[in-house]
Amino acid sequence: MTATAQTRLRGVPWAAAAACLLSFAGFWVAQRAAHVNLLDLSVYRAEAETVLAGGDLYAMRATSANLPTTYPPFAALLFTPLTLVGVPEMQVLAALGNLLLLVALAHLSLRLVRSGPPGRGGRVAALAARPGAALLLAAVVVWCEPVWQTFRYGQINLLITVAVLWDLTRREGSRWAGVGIGLATAVKLTPGLFVAFLVLAGVARARGGGRAEWWNPWLRQAVRATGAFLVVTVASHLVLPYDSRRFWTEMIFETSRVGRTEETANQSLSGVVARLLHTTDPGVWWIAAAVPVAVLGLAVAVRAALRGDRPVAVVACATTGLLVSPISWSHHWVWCVPMLVLLAVRARPVWAVAAALVFASNALWWVPHAPAPVRLELHQTPGQMLLSALYTLLGTGLLAALAARRRGRRPGGANGPHADAGSPRSVGSVPHAVPGGPQAVAKE
Repeated sequence: MTATAQTRLRGVPWAAAAACLLSFAGFWVAQRAAHVNLLDLSVYRAEAETVLAGGDLYAMRATSANLPTTYPPFAALLFTPLTLVGVPEMQVLAALGNLLLLVALAHLSLRLVRSGPPGRGGRVAALAARPGAALLLAAVVVWCEPVWQTFRYGQINLLITVAVLWDLTRREGSRWAGVGIGLATAVKLTPGLFVAFLVLAGVARARGGGRAEWWNPWLRQAVRATGAFLVVTVASHLVLPYDSRRFWTEMIFETSRVGRTEETANQSLSGVVARLLHTTDPGVWWIAAAVPVAVLGLAVAVRAALRGDRPVAVVACATTGLLVSPISWSHHWVWCVPMLVLLAVRARPVWAVAAALVFASNALWWVPHAPAPVRLELHQTPGQMLLSALYTLLGTGLLAALAARRRGRRPGGANGPHADAGSPRSVGSVPHAVPGGPQAVAKE
């Protein structure tokens, strides 16, 4: 037993662990120095207290920013453990939990990219496969603007992203694959786009593979995700019938509850169009931009899935969801972690570095912005509009580049979304090779 323990200790990447802890400690100090307010975490606690007190969940307003509830009732039930401790203890535990989730996200992002075909960055891919790579990656990406804002407001973005990636990086045939996406969608509706992606990919695979393929892994995962979503949503309705009825018949259509579309923090197509047109309601112009992007993004994701290129499929679907959502606050872009890993392995170094600078520079906050009722974003100059659209432009450019790719493994017989990451396997007739200035008011 002593020899086994010594062997395991020698296998621990101590240098990577030390670098990660040092970076996290510096990040913690920087957040305290910036007087982070954790407004959204306070809203989550208020939602839980309202539910436990039998109050009206969607009439509730919390914090000095007067923020409402925007998530489905299941989220409020999920937040009830936040009331078991005091506010200071809750804030510390939430920050520590998010740090652990960031390490998990780094690990899953690396596992996702290792499950795909090799790219240009052979040396980078080899480093990504080494022990401690996830710790080193987490030590770096913790300083990206989306991650910083997630910690600043005590957001649940990392939890949602990890739940989705946990599903999409599991082994084929896992009985639990799909549950993570379903639960994430029950908390926050936007991950539901992954269910649509799985259905489209599953149907496309079935049509190309004959009758025997009509119950393939993608369709099974979509069914599990839908089932998990329905189970917790129905259970929430039984516990909170009035709030559930209000959300699914009224609140779901009131996107204005989430925040102002034209805010700089809104890094979706709707926000860019609103700022471009100097309007608070982009209306039909947003639809005209979002529909073709949604079609393009899902087409790229499905094509990549059929070719066995799971990393591209997942990143393309996530990017599409961020772009076409009515509101995608900058902290929703924690999907930048798998995106940057994919670019580091597949793209030319200059593009990977440029993307990293976009997410690390805080450049979108170099423009005039202010909380309600001031609307400085409606008077941006062309240069300011460019800076306040950086994430949207990067995401759109990434989808366009992936759509333009002509190389790749030919379709037919992909192993589904759960190919065994980290070991070679066959996809169709081709080997599946494995490479060696911030916001003043938080938004849910």
